[in-house]
Amino acid sequence: MPPTHEVFNQASPLEDFDVAADAALTEGLEREDAAWAADELHEVGRLAGTARARAWGEQANVNEPRLRTHDRYGHRIDEVDFHPSWHVLMDTAVSHGLHAAPWADERAGAHVARAAKFYAWSQVEGGHGCPISMTYAAVPALRHSPELAARYEPLLTARTYDFGVRPPLSKQGLLAGMSMTEKQGGSDVRANTTRAVPSNDGAYRLTGHKWFTSAPMGDLFLTLAQVPEGLTCFLVPRVLEDGTRNPLHIQRLKDKLGNRSNASAELEYDGALAWPVGELGRGVRTIIEMVNGTRLDCVIGSAAGMRAGLLQAVHHASERKTFGKLLIEQPLMRNVVADLALESEAATTLMMRLAGAADRAIRGDEAEAAFRRLAVAVGKFYVTKRLPAHAAETLECLGGNGYVEESGMPRLFRESPLNSIWEGSGNVAALDVLRAMAKQPQSVEAFLAEVGRAQGADARFDAAVKRLLSELSDLEEAEFRARGVVELMALTLQASLLLRYAPTPVADAFVGSRLGGEWGHVFGTLPRGTDTRTLIDRNRPRTLG
Repeated sequence: MPPTHEVFNQASPLEDFDVAADAALTEGLEREDAAWAADELHEVGRLAGTARARAWGEQANVNEPRLRTHDRYGHRIDEVDFHPSWHVLMDTAVSHGLHAAPWADERAGAHVARAAKFYAWSQVEGGHGCPISMTYAAVPALRHSPELAARYEPLLTARTYDFGVRPPLSKQGLLAGMSMTEKQGGSDVRANTTRAVPSNDGAYRLTGHKWFTSAPMGDLFLTLAQVPEGLTCFLVPRVLEDGTRNPLHIQRLKDKLGNRSNASAELEYDGALAWPVGELGRGVRTIIEMVNGTRLDCVIGSAAGMRAGLLQAVHHASERKTFGKLLIEQPLMRNVVADLALESEAATTLMMRLAGAADRAIRGDEAEAAFRRLAVAVGKFYVTKRLPAHAAETLECLGGNGYVEESGMPRLFRESPLNSIWEGSGNVAALDVLRAMAKQPQSVEAFLAEVGRAQGADARFDAAVKRLLSELSDLEEAEFRARGVVELMALTLQASLLLRYAPTPVADAFVGSRLGGEWGHVFGTLPRGTDTRTLIDRNRPRTLG
């Protein structure tokens, strides 16, 4: 059969590039005391930019995990089978220390380095970041019970991916999950009904149902259950040390909008063995250590999603012609792509600052701990909210080619709402900001001190800070107004960081559009005079060779 047409004016596949060749990322790495990790970051980045890594992500999503409740003989096994590509993604993440490894690294910037690598590798596939994040966040919560931490922390921090249902202490590396949410309560975990009853060996037996259990094939789970003293955090092993299976029954896997490669389950505790973590009745206070880590990862994952979509949009627009010009040369498309680049850079810069604060807080810096308490909640609210709109616009930059599954953009779009819901939806995050300000006023002082470091650099920014101070001093109907206040907090913080650290055209465009009243609240409405060339060129994918 003769050919009926010639294929031309199609963008080439975006591959063989360094995902970590990202100016906002690498500048932040140096600024936040982790320049020593640059070589490994770029090693991860180069792998993330390969065609085979992209194929791993696609295969893990198309071949979704499958639940096997029983073996062929009728024994209850409650196992989830994953495609081999899932295990490649997980092995890569663990071997590069994207999980709990920083907790065993005494170098300044260890948690920043981990955040940067997590950001780069998450651009391949977001779903497998869930068990990686859970494992990272489990360590500080577990340290509330030193005996349990001494037993399990060395294996949680080990850079060995050892998948399989075996006793924890027989493995070379462990993964942790989190099992808190119940159907009647959602984010209101104090409404949980799962009960814990003490047994003769000093442990407890848990009975109850969990509506969302992240990473059900983990080796250990942190969960919440009621005791007479109140809601308490417990550590639940999947397999007991004698080799018998703890009675954790997976009722079904969730059929989710996105995050298809990752298994999320409804879990039934039927007298499951567990040990208390922290004080009895102080479960929320204990588990908040884990939540702080996972909320930061929500910001990192959303920033990564923005960057992944942006790279596809810039690449496509730089190779596709329309009406006699490359798309990237068309004025309106330049406005759109530059605006997307600006949003991505602001998110990445904020993410790296939050990672730096977390690193220094872990090392005993009280001022940074106060700043982290408020700023992570602000970032969790705002950056995760921005990703769905950003993903939709980057998809649209590819036109119909972006709407088909082969482009990878629909998968990115389906994943985009997750981080806003995970670890407390938008309202929960906004209300948590109000709670932090009321209970920890030093966090407000630390936040405003950080924002104030850019005062005097731009009159529009100074005016926005003045508006923020007015909003914060107005306590009337605070809950009703919370989203607007937290949005302004996020924008002033991002603007402050960009004014101090980004090139002038980047900072000027952000302040002029987001704070100066010259932005239409949809992408592609940057004001006249914006240096779109700097914004776009600074965010082009850097191919290898």
